[in-house]
Amino acid sequence: MSITKIFIDKSICDADETASVVSKLNIAPEIVESADIVYEYILSSDDPVQKGKETLFITTNKGNFIKSCPGTKHYNCCGYMIINIGTFCNMDCSYCILQTYFHPPVMKYFINHNELFSEIESYFKIRKIMRFGTGEFTDSLIWDNWTILSEKLISKFAGQSSCVLELKTKTTKIDALKKHDHRRKTIIAWSINTEKIIQSEERETASLSERLAAAKKCENWGYPLAFHFDPIVIYDGCEDDYKNVITRLFSIISIENIVWISLGTFRFMPELKPIIQKRFPDSKIIYGEFISGLDNKMRYFKPLRTSFYKKIISWIRQIAPYVTIYFCMEDDIVWRNSFGFIPKEQGGLKKILDESAFKHCGLIES
Repeated sequence: MSITKIFIDKSICDADETASVVSKLNIAPEIVESADIVYEYILSSDDPVQKGKETLFITTNKGNFIKSCPGTKHYNCCGYMIINIGTFCNMDCSYCILQTYFHPPVMKYFINHNELFSEIESYFKIRKIMRFGTGEFTDSLIWDNWTILSEKLISKFAGQSSCVLELKTKTTKIDALKKHDHRRKTIIAWSINTEKIIQSEERETASLSERLAAAKKCENWGYPLAFHFDPIVIYDGCEDDYKNVITRLFSIISIENIVWISLGTFRFMPELKPIIQKRFPDSKIIYGEFISGLDNKMRYFKPLRTSFYKKIISWIRQIAPYVTIYFCMEDDIVWRNSFGFIPKEQGGLKKILDESAFKHCGLIES
């Protein structure tokens, strides 16, 4: 979706970064003294989610830029460090939890980068292997339409040896990544799904073929890669479709250059259901065999998702027997029944992923 309205926090209206973003969008901005004005503009719409995707609010981050992934105590968390560069997204996926996470939803871009990079450097000084990502509250690369933030982040991470950055996307906005000496300290990652789900549930995103072609370009530029099957949606014919995605993935991307592959079935907070029903009236994804999970999210019945996980794992293992595969937010029972082990038997999920990053990205821990 295209940005149709820009608001600028008065406190940073004269900042160079603000001027740079505005110049690329060619839209006359409105300067505001309070975020409440922005929120009122969004909430006055019949579809605040839609309006939020068309509205850019250039402001500052008032809190910490970096936080540990909150996870859930009942499920295995990967120990990810989230870098909050901005919020929301101008793509439109039916299942996106951000539709209910932000109140109201609005695309915010934080420009106080001096604080951002100072905070990042404080983690570098620890000199322990850590994994960072910008794709928790937004898509990592949508901002490259108007900013050079990805370039700055890649350059910053290239200058150290203990941490790795993951940029996760559903786009093909990779042109700015080509020219950088990244020193393999940045992983470029794609969320991937079947063509059926992409076409019906992931509006404004790149096709599967386009995502894989972009991944191949990044591989040719020396970047390590990652792929996320999340959310896996169970529907009639899905087995053949997901098996085909896996076959296509490994026919294009070199196995040895994949740092990890994550799996996660579709799950959603109950309050997301009426939003999907209203905004995606033709969607069928919320009408599966769901039960309330330990995190109060609706999840596929455990035997159902475990059975499908086992199939996907077997299809991947037939082609790539040693690639690192992990679950995003699953409990020990699902791990045991799907993989035959639980993470703590191998030192924990964080250690498993840290070791894979160490192997593929040349990390050094002191």
